Amino acid sequence: MISLLRDRLVVVWALLVLATVLSFVLAHRHGSLTDAGVVIALAIAFVKVRYVGREFMELDRAPLLLRLVFDLWCAGAGAMVITMFLLGSR
Repeated sequence: MISLLRDRLVVVWALLVLATVLSFVLAHRHGSLTDAGVVIALAIAFVKVRYVGREFMELDRAPLLLRLVFDLWCAGAGAMVITMFLLGSR
């Protein structure tokens, strides 16, 4: 068990599972979910996208420019989706 915790991919996978469970708990009562809860769930989703890309698609070993473009895409797409949600919920 200890050797599994030393493997970076296993640790990242476990954190992604925990983030998924947290998102599920936030959205469980979607009828009473506040705007803040939705924004948190969306932010968690885009952080998960970044970790999947970096760790499981091996972008962490890609050239620096590609990593920066991917990180900027994650941040930009996440910001746009959250902004569109907030503007649409008014």
